[in-house]
Order: sequence, then structure tokens, then C-alpha cells
Amino acid sequence: MAGILDSVNQRTQLVGQNRLELLLFKLGTRQRYGINVFKVKEVLQCPTLTAMPKRHPFIRGIAHIRGNTISVIDMSLATGGRAIQDIENCFIVIAEYNRSTQGFLVSSVERIVNVNWESIQPPPTGSGRASYLTAVTEIEKELVEILDVEKILDEINPVSTEVSANVIHEETAQANVGRAIMIADDSSVARNQIKRALAPLNMEIHLARDGKEALEQLRELAAQHKPLHEWMPVLISDIEMPEMDGYTLTAELRNDPELNKLHIILHTSLSGVFNEAMVSKVGANNFIPKFNPDELAEAVQQAVEAAL
Repeated sequence: MAGILDSVNQRTQLVGQNRLELLLFKLGTRQRYGINVFKVKEVLQCPTLTAMPKRHPFIRGIAHIRGNTISVIDMSLATGGRAIQDIENCFIVIAEYNRSTQGFLVSSVERIVNVNWESIQPPPTGSGRASYLTAVTEIEKELVEILDVEKILDEINPVSTEVSANVIHEETAQANVGRAIMIADDSSVARNQIKRALAPLNMEIHLARDGKEALEQLRELAAQHKPLHEWMPVLISDIEMPEMDGYTLTAELRNDPELNKLHIILHTSLSGVFNEAMVSKVGANNFIPKFNPDELAEAVQQAVEAAL
């Protein structure tokens, strides 16, 4: 276990190839779950946890790790399951999401697997537990579920989506009437956060659940609005998405003469281990870690003003 993530920095070669590596884990049942290795900083045997008064029910306690204090979230409780038992024999996955570090309590950690985003599908509908999933995939003929960590974190500590009053330029907001923007993100929570943050810009907002859906929508819209970038100047895209990731989506758009002038902002929770070189490699214009409404709204506003 000590060496399971030793080569994580070398794994950036997968970026831009529509591939990722998943760290597989379990939550006390046979069901396997996965988390992107790029988000994982460390995997530890669960240390002694310190209980804190008035903590959220999903938080089992606080861990003191190498001088840092980290909240430890019981991932089974957070997704509607039973509390993980015998935690001294369990593990903590230390991961960075949305500019902060959290510990995820899991019952066991298995191994890292290499998969293609095309093999990762949106979760099935009709199941209450599916609301905590962003995707599913099949590994060794078994279903692996990829959790919507952003939804879990938002339930524990809701993110403010309000943009400061001095950020939005009134003249820009007025000029934006009749223009549009697209948001591509596999998390419904993230899509709604971005939508609310950008509402003051007065733009028509189109939503896509993954890169493939975004590309299909953009090609349809390009047939109706020529040139597309004058009507829809900006695309905001997550990086991790089923079927087609944000890097591949960006590369596809840059190779399409009707879509290659879109201003592309990669907006992702992959803040701690993001390879900045990939932004220019695939042709994105900007990269913004999730989630700061002022920073995002300002970046979109600047891109729109440049296109006016």
C-alpha cells in the first residue's frame, strides 16, 4: 500500500488521450468504487480520529497527518449506506477537491486500473443511490461506481454561488442579452453551481452532461448560428467526464473549423495535481480550479468582452 501512488506524477502521460486511472476501493460491501488517481494525494491506514463537537454526521472525526488537520468523511454514510465499522482497520484516501484537502474513510483499497473514458458511462436512472454517482464502468465483469464527490462535499459544506456585486460589468451584462454559453460537467451539482454563478451575465445557458454530449450539441448549434463563436463565445468544461473527457473535447473542437474559435475554459476539481502544460497542448484558453464564483464569472466576462 505504501508504494501504490509512488508513480502518480508519471501518470500524466495519460492526459489528453481520453484515458484515466482509477483507484479502486470498497465501503464494507462487495460493491467496488473508483476515484481518479490524479485527485489522490495519499492512502493511509486510518489513524486515530479526534471527535469534534457539532460536526456534520458524515464526518467521523479529524485526523492529524504530518502537521495538517483533515476532516475524515465516511463515504458509506455520505452515500446513504451504513457507517463503516472497525475503522482502525480501514483506510483513508487523502484527496484534493475544489481547492481543499479531505480524507475519505473507506473499508478497503484494492489497486489502480487503467481505463478509457469511452468505457465509462453515465449512471443508470431510477435508483436513489444513482444520484451519488457521476459514472459507472465495468472492470473484470463487475460494475464499478464513480461517486459524485462534489455532491457529497456540497451536502456537507454548501458552496456559495453568489458573485460579488463589483465583478459584473453592467454594460457587458446588457450586451450579453441574446448570446449564449455552454457548460459541460458530469456532476449535476457542479452544473447548477456554475449556472447560478453565471446568471448575472444575462446569457442563455446550455448544459451538457459530458464531452460527447457537448460536442454533439455544439455541432447542432453551429448549423443554426454562423459563426457560432459570435453567438456562443465561451465553453466551460469539466475535465473528468464519461465517454469523452474535457481534454479530448477541447482537441476535437480545435480540429473543427466551425467550432475552433470558441473560448474554452477548463473548470475542474483537479487542482492539486493538474498538469498546466496540458492546457496549451490541447488548445484550451484557460484553466480555473473549482469553485470560486467571482473568479469564474470574471474569466467568462473577460472572454465575452474580448469577443464583442
